[in-house]
Amino acid sequence: MRAHNEKSQVLIIPPGSGRQYHMGAMSSVFFADGSETNNEYCVSEWWLDANSDGPGPHSHEENVELFYVLEGVMTFLVGEDTVEAPKGTFIRIPATIIHDFMNKSSERAGVLNIFMPGGFEVMMPKIVQWFEENKR
Repeated sequence: MRAHNEKSQVLIIPPGSGRQYHMGAMSSVFFADGSETNNEYCVSEWWLDANSDGPGPHSHEENVELFYVLEGVMTFLVGEDTVEAPKGTFIRIPATIIHDFMNKSSERAGVLNIFMPGGFEVMMPKIVQWFEENKR
């Protein structure tokens, strides 16, 4: 069941569903954003193959990000600090803080990401295109 512009509607995304994006060794699956959440938040998973880089250091002027490590060990850059985050770790990144995530381990790793406010998914086609043009 998908909600369309109705914040009070139930939203159920079955396993294996969601909108998938592939960026080389990194992939994402978006479950809720845009009209489903009235751009209040965005929920996605991000998966990195073993020994691979994430999106690169960046910040968001107005968005808070929440990360929860679902599987493996992710390495996060948070400001000037590097944090090893095993499965079960929760990290909150306030707006304007430079951050990144990568997988320095020998196993695939994944995080659940909540981006607030939402509207992130509209950037995904350009992000996928950038990774296609700048294969690393």
